Amino acid sequence: MLASETVPPGSAVRLAGYAERMTVRHLHEETPARHLAEVTFRSVVELQPGPELGSRFQAAWPAYRNWFLRDGEEARPSYALCRRALLAHVPELVPTWERLVELVGGGDLEARFLSLWEPPPFFAACSIATWTRDGRPGLVRTYDYVPALCETTLLTSAFNGRRTIAMSDCLWGALDGMNEDGLAVAVSFGGRRVVGRGFAVTLLVRYLLDHCADVAEALIAMHAVPVSLAYNVALVDRSGAAALVVLAPDHEPAVIHGEVCAANRQGRTEWHEHAVMSETVVREAAMAAALADPAMTRDGLERVFLAEPVHRPLERHTWGTVYTTSYDVVGRSVRLLWPSDDPWEVHLDAATPGELTRRTMVTLPPLLERPRQVPRTPEVIFA
Repeated sequence: MLASETVPPGSAVRLAGYAERMTVRHLHEETPARHLAEVTFRSVVELQPGPELGSRFQAAWPAYRNWFLRDGEEARPSYALCRRALLAHVPELVPTWERLVELVGGGDLEARFLSLWEPPPFFAACSIATWTRDGRPGLVRTYDYVPALCETTLLTSAFNGRRTIAMSDCLWGALDGMNEDGLAVAVSFGGRRVVGRGFAVTLLVRYLLDHCADVAEALIAMHAVPVSLAYNVALVDRSGAAALVVLAPDHEPAVIHGEVCAANRQGRTEWHEHAVMSETVVREAAMAAALADPAMTRDGLERVFLAEPVHRPLERHTWGTVYTTSYDVVGRSVRLLWPSDDPWEVHLDAATPGELTRRTMVTLPPLLERPRQVPRTPEVIFA
């Protein structure tokens, strides 16, 4: 942990300084330390923004703020620009954004942060696959990152009237999730350096979950919401419709229908260093082989995700698999999975607050233990 700033446990922030210095060169040249750590996963149920979300934000805000301002306040868009972007692209989310801003104190900086418009760029590694066979449509994904920098919160909400359950990021954004209509969504970084004007992809996932009933509606909605980085978005609904959408700020969305998988590329390797460090190619090959196997089952696909190379053990990889989620869109439930622990299953209709603490060996980047240094470079954190 950086000596000069406090990072709330389970925070989703990307640390100032640390974010700017974590490059391929540092990962290769320095030997990470291994630590026995406790990673706490939480189930939070708050259908409308309320005291639970408010308290979680206040605890994390100092570190969120450091990340948001890591390039200086002038680098972040103004309140007027953020509001204008929300009204132009996702007007249905504006009332929720306004309630969240009021909940956390109504400050200008907090409002800009919560808009998720043009945030500082950050890159992570994930694996995603859709499943449509055997009358058991669903979606399986891993999330690979540093555990201390993840919210690890499964949030059940109904901000816009449609009940959803999702792994949260930046308070109300979503890394993956499912809604009451049986639409499940998950994302993986697309492995490209391109950065443009748009929202964090987690706001797009929130928008799809809150406002779309199925894959067809989601595919239409995605064309209206720009994202700031390249991402692969997996979609599946209870009818068995499934698709992978290839998004980037420099081209129109491209859609691949059916049972699909993706790691951290968009058809070819453009960022070689990232692909090597995240083992993108071998993960994609393992998932593709599983989906091509006519004897494969949904349970078998989950086992593929819990085994290497798709699963990246935290004790050996700085950016290892923090969790695997498996969404059952017919049964409206999600299971959090790990290779050596019992799964944690939460049903959308019966979700209750709770916690699950995992004791696991993690590989900690050396820079987390150093005094804070903030060189002015454009380098960004990636997995």
